[in-house]
Order: sequence, then C-alpha cells, then structure tokens
Amino acid sequence: MKLFDVIITVLLIVGGLNWGLVGLLEFDLVQSIFGQGAFARIIYTLVGLSAVCKVFLWNMEETTE
Repeated sequence: MKLFDVIITVLLIVGGLNWGLVGLLEFDLVQSIFGQGAFARIIYTLVGLSAVCKVFLWNMEETTE
C-alpha cells in the first residue's frame, strides 16, 4: 500500500504543479511534453483518479482511527 500511496502523491504533485503553471503562466506542461494526443489524456486521467483515490484513502484513515 505504501508504493500505491507514493504513486498517488507524485501524480497529485504533478497535477498541482501543472495547474499552477496553467493558472499563472497559461502554460500547460503536460501538453507541451506529450502533445495533445492520447498519452496526455492518460496523464490527466491518472491525476484525476489519484485525487479520487486520495479522498477515499483519507476517509478510510479517519474511520480506522
């Protein structure tokens, strides 16, 4: 479970930095690296799924304490 949590955290950091760049500089780092193709959409989807997983993991941690 620890590796899974690390992967989720890394994806959330990547997503947060990307959104920060979009908001501040109108620069989409993911799109500039991977283009507008399917791979960029996969990255965006993984970031979104990571956020959903993190919400459920936080909820599980609170109920077990």
